[in-house]
Amino acid sequence: MNDLKDRVVMITGASSGFGREAARMLVSHGAKVILGARREEKLKELCAELGSDVSTYMVTDVTSKDQMHALAQHGIKTFGRIDSLVNNAGIMPLSLIKKGRTDEWDQMIDVNIKGVLYGIDSVYAHMLERESGQIINISSVAGKRVMPGSAVYSGTKYAVRAISEGLRVESAGKIQVTCIYPGAFTTELAFTIKDESMMEALMSRGLGAIAQPAERVAESIVYALQQDPGVSVNEIVIRPTAQDT
Repeated sequence: MNDLKDRVVMITGASSGFGREAARMLVSHGAKVILGARREEKLKELCAELGSDVSTYMVTDVTSKDQMHALAQHGIKTFGRIDSLVNNAGIMPLSLIKKGRTDEWDQMIDVNIKGVLYGIDSVYAHMLERESGQIINISSVAGKRVMPGSAVYSGTKYAVRAISEGLRVESAGKIQVTCIYPGAFTTELAFTIKDESMMEALMSRGLGAIAQPAERVAESIVYALQQDPGVSVNEIVIRPTAQDT
């Protein structure tokens, strides 16, 4: 397994959930982190906890190509390089197609697909120039299976799967690429559901009761990052043992 000491990792969606826990875990392994998210207070708190010598942040909206590039350049200026990217930002406003919640569809496409692409674009040339790098994209078990109400969300997460595989093929062995598919874990993702009937349906399935700590997914991120440069763990599906979908 690869030592993470002094590894420089850029993380989107870093103010909570998988992103925050991954940042904490990576710093505990000796890495340095570049944190991007929209909530500055949360980022300030996390950087204060981690230490300014091993962490830095910039308020970042992943739907903005310019802001994503600014985050990457800030990281390179601070730590000299970016070794790895964790594309973690995402939203999940589930609803049935017949509801026609088109604004939410647009938001999911912008965050879950364009945000991933902008993240890749912000570091890809830098990594290719160095002939080294690692990109981890967070998809979802919804990127493996479609349920009523998840059609658009699943579509965005299937897209992350396709983008990850395309990146792996196109990078010609220079970039390690991993796509992670989490199931039910304790994050703020469910709070992005605005359709009350869909939230009720989700809760009736008992997912809240079986949800596991976000740290478990952070551990899978660390595991992927610890692989030797000649090895890529291309896919990780991780869900509570009790989750049947």
